[in-house]
Amino acid sequence: GLLLASRPEAPAAGYGLALLALAGLAQLSVQRLAALDGHPALAPATAGLAGAWALFFWELLVHTFEVPRVLLPAPSLILQALRDHAATLGSDFAQTVLKAVAAGYLLGNLLGVATAIAIDRAPFLQRGLLPLASLTSTVPLVGVAPIAVMWFGFDWPSKAAVIVLMTFFPALVSTLAGLNAAGKLEHELMHSYAAGYRRTLLDLRLPAALPFIFGALKVNATLALIGAIVAEFFGSPTSGLGFRISTEAARMNMPLVWGAIVVASVTGSLAYALLVRLERRVNFWHPSVRAR
Repeated sequence: GLLLASRPEAPAAGYGLALLALAGLAQLSVQRLAALDGHPALAPATAGLAGAWALFFWELLVHTFEVPRVLLPAPSLILQALRDHAATLGSDFAQTVLKAVAAGYLLGNLLGVATAIAIDRAPFLQRGLLPLASLTSTVPLVGVAPIAVMWFGFDWPSKAAVIVLMTFFPALVSTLAGLNAAGKLEHELMHSYAAGYRRTLLDLRLPAALPFIFGALKVNATLALIGAIVAEFFGSPTSGLGFRISTEAARMNMPLVWGAIVVASVTGSLAYALLVRLERRVNFWHPSVRAR
């Protein structure tokens, strides 16, 4: 009787040991790859290896413990949903990213930078515009999204309006901080050349502000995507990543929900990586970039 009772525990114990061994192998392989130095591709390779191990354990544990797909679908099911619904997700991507996010992101950042320059040029505006701008950053997204739908309709312009509201203040504050980043000696040198405000702004202050502006652009890249997806929860045409997530979640089609999340996450990561590369090309002279 004792022998029969102990038999089911033996595979479980062996499985646990095998799982611990795999976890140790994963940690060792990632640490060894991260310790290497010299090639620029090592950093993304390390991140890719860590991600591959994470997906492997995710798939393994979901099948081992028979986790219901409505709670956590396996990566293989998510990949299948991405393949089977590629056309649908492509249309959602175009609606959310290429229309709403692109328009709102560009307009919000341009307005933020332009308003910062106007405030810097006329300091009296700082007492009037800056408090109003800070007020826009405190408006809750769940409150402004339905209003934007009522004003601009159910299509992408209402989502772009929400994104403008979200990205405007970070761009404004970062640009104002960057315009004041130039040193006193540089200002005195421009003054000795009899440079006016416009020339000083273009040749000294805006270049000094570029690292701050790029910081805001990187933050706003994620804010814009989040804002568009959340805004689509409050009214959208029959496409969009936020619309797809809310609709398929109501149908308990969680693999497709996770597929839409993957599309949004990859898009945000690629946008951030492109901005980092662009920053390195534009701000190659800045010490923070040269030290990388």
